[in-house]
Amino acid sequence: MAAQQPPDDAPENSYDEQGHLVLHSTAQFKALGHPIRHRMVNLLRQRPATLRQLAGALGMSKGTIGYHVRVLREAGLVRLAETRQVRGGTEQYFALVSRTFTMDPEGTGGAEFLIRAALDEMVPSEPGQASDTVLRHLWLSDAEAHALEERVRALAEGPHPADPAHGAPYGLLISLFRADVPSLPPDDAD
Repeated sequence: MAAQQPPDDAPENSYDEQGHLVLHSTAQFKALGHPIRHRMVNLLRQRPATLRQLAGALGMSKGTIGYHVRVLREAGLVRLAETRQVRGGTEQYFALVSRTFTMDPEGTGGAEFLIRAALDEMVPSEPGQASDTVLRHLWLSDAEAHALEERVRALAEGPHPADPAHGAPYGLLISLFRADVPSLPPDDAD
């Protein structure tokens, strides 16, 4: 099995302190914004896969999957991980350049992008399945907000088994943000 490099036209990627790919380019957001490519990224988070494997999992043709893999590679999100000789041909395995992505803190539109991605993933719940979508407001000090952010990040960065024996995948969209909620002045008791 030979390891391969990203294509010559792939953009230079940057990574944060934890080794997460920092999304910053229009090409990256455009590539991830397409529902098929978003689903492919979720598959490749499980393990490297061939075009045939991706096509089977998504119920699409290898040609269509090949086009979408090329877009992801050109955006610097996917790389050719290895090749294997099989029955007189070469099988190519594609992998994500990083299992985890983060948004450029200087960039704009990251929250909207994540919300759209979550909405695209949501499927209607069936009876008995866990599902909850709510908007709550918390009143926190800066220190409490930072502590909550650290706890949520630690939970989200835990191991992610891709074995169906561990259950079905559920999405978790958590956004800690300063809310535009006005406060009433103290009630003057008469």
